[in-house]
Amino acid sequence: MREIVFDTETTGLDFAEDRVIEIGAVELWNHIPTGREWHCFVSPGSRRVDPGAFDVHGISNDFLKDKPGFAAVVEAMLDFFGDATLIAHNASFDMRFLNAELARVGRPPLDPGRIVDTLQMARRKFPMAPATLDALCSRFSIDTTKRDKHGALVDSLLLAGVYIELIGGRQAALGLVSSHQEEQRDADGAVIRIQPRQVPLPPRVTADEAARHRAFVETLGSEALWLSILPAEATLAAAG
Repeated sequence: MREIVFDTETTGLDFAEDRVIEIGAVELWNHIPTGREWHCFVSPGSRRVDPGAFDVHGISNDFLKDKPGFAAVVEAMLDFFGDATLIAHNASFDMRFLNAELARVGRPPLDPGRIVDTLQMARRKFPMAPATLDALCSRFSIDTTKRDKHGALVDSLLLAGVYIELIGGRQAALGLVSSHQEEQRDADGAVIRIQPRQVPLPPRVTADEAARHRAFVETLGSEALWLSILPAEATLAAAG
């Protein structure tokens, strides 16, 4: 199962007027970080960064002046998102801003059915407790020392750790891949679907080795566990 943990930074709090200026996302596969990340800064056009927002993320108007507009990065963002489940903290905030940006470039909104909100998860799991990203990192002993301000990619990486803890900690990563189809990735990160082998490989045990093994099993008696997995002819021989 593929999931994308993502975060945005914006020029302010009004999604109708303010703009997305940073997007960060990390990939999980069966709840395990794969190391694949996607990140970009985005020009807000004529919209200026609010001083209050600057205090939070430290992204200045001067820094953004040569960055691409949302129209130039939207395809890469959607390609990275794919059809994965999208995970965000206070997801309604990020979704309103991203959908407003998508509308400006004539693209359909993201499906709300794909969204998992870790803020709501935390509030259900820890009623009345602080549920900010910082508070949850502290609760789960997730290291935040390399982060001095909010940033879309660093916050996505932290949130990935929080999300894994919220769904059951490291044990959640132990789920087995379906035995019918495994998914692996090539050097470029593309999914390689490996179908099960249609014809089993021939055994590497020689006929003489198999005969000696059957002879040994016959000495163990009719209750021997091996009889349940040996070929029928061996079972009949032991029973006789």
